Amino acid sequence: MGKRGFKKAFVTIDYKGWYWHEIEKALQPAAIIRCDANDDAAIANHIKDAEVAILAGDLSKTILTEGKNLKWVHCNHAGINNSARPEVFDRGIILTSSAGRSGPVLAEHTFYLTLSLIYNSRLVEDLQRKHEWRNIYDDSRGLYGKTMGIIGLGYTGKEIALRAKAFGMRVLAYDRAFSEAPANVDQAYESSKGDTVEELLRESDVVVLAVRLSDETYHMINKETLSLMKGTALLINMARGSIVDEAALAAALKNKVIAGAGSDVFETEPLQTESPLWDLPNMIITPHCTPEMPDMPANCVKIICENIRRFREGEVLINAVGKEDVYTSTLTRQE
Repeated sequence: MGKRGFKKAFVTIDYKGWYWHEIEKALQPAAIIRCDANDDAAIANHIKDAEVAILAGDLSKTILTEGKNLKWVHCNHAGINNSARPEVFDRGIILTSSAGRSGPVLAEHTFYLTLSLIYNSRLVEDLQRKHEWRNIYDDSRGLYGKTMGIIGLGYTGKEIALRAKAFGMRVLAYDRAFSEAPANVDQAYESSKGDTVEELLRESDVVVLAVRLSDETYHMINKETLSLMKGTALLINMARGSIVDEAALAAALKNKVIAGAGSDVFETEPLQTESPLWDLPNMIITPHCTPEMPDMPANCVKIICENIRRFREGEVLINAVGKEDVYTSTLTRQE
């Protein structure tokens, strides 16, 4: 692939100081137009002849429609499902994200949810409030020696695998394909080789979702797949809410098909007040927020600047997504 030049870059991220100066330096000598991410009229006007767009949020329909010269769009967050529209790939636009900027902390969050369930943190807090001293772990085991199955071995999945090994766990992983044997994984399953997720679900004591949301993964966890899991197993969702059929999950938790679940993400956010998940004693909920990485904006800047260099040099960009990542369910609801 040959080198690619561009004359105009459109930017909606509002970084200042060093963060912005690094991006500005990387974009030069191209003309740079900065715009408020919420000013739709200004966006429609200034995106028209831009070849590169670096966005604070998702790729909107306005940007895609008016940005007729776009060659590359970068969305400065991890989840790309709202931006991976079929027409993006039909037009040959390169689409990238800032995935990986918070992987270590998201992995920590995974174990917060897992350990909260295993150590029955709700009951522990209740007993402390009552000044009551009694053993509550007669029938439970810690993480050591258990099996963790990770669905999606991207940045976060790899960080989770590393920490699972530190806990002395056996680690299984499922993804589309692995270019090489993944580190900290005892058994890898690849859908490109005909593997299914079923064996991972059957063997795992803890199933962690760290996979990208797409048409392929929508409701991947449903009544059927939940029934494959151990009755003592836990489900942890650190990916996107729509990977799980929430009605099926609520029924599985209520009927003890699985032992418990923890999730930071939900199909509708905020989680609706009438959702049965709120009141289930074996469900731990966090409201799609995680403590920040040290200097997370610097991690984003590093990804953006490296991708600017790669784009100019005609190299493969970091976090580039393809047609297989399209998620049309979002588009159906929005439009």
